[in-house]
Amino acid sequence: MESGILPIQTFVTYKAQILFGLAVLAYLMVMVGSVTAVRANPDAPWRYVVAVLPVFPAGVVVWLTVRALARLDEVQKRTQMQAMGFSMAATALLTFAYGFLEGGGLPHLNWTFILPLMAVLWALGLAVLNLRTRFRR
Repeated sequence: MESGILPIQTFVTYKAQILFGLAVLAYLMVMVGSVTAVRANPDAPWRYVVAVLPVFPAGVVVWLTVRALARLDEVQKRTQMQAMGFSMAATALLTFAYGFLEGGGLPHLNWTFILPLMAVLWALGLAVLNLRTRFRR
């Protein structure tokens, strides 16, 4: 086997992760290009079209995530559902609390921070649930 070439079995085994990584990479590339173009042309009539372009590769990330969730077994689906429920409830509580803190003088936060917050809380929920399952045995 030549160095630097992945065997087809590796691609088949890690296909979902590879596609997810490529979709995230595409999102980041489009986002950087979009932000750069809009900031360089703040009065251009096409700026709104360019500003929304990162939504398309982000949609691919959502589609790949939903597809991966559909392929899980029932126990894994239950764990994911609990982690997502925690993420939604915790995000709601944190954003609600920060809304009051903004009234107290803290700076306004951009809405784009909500999705990363939900993703981090989802991962935290999964980690806690997996640790709880591991140490319960």
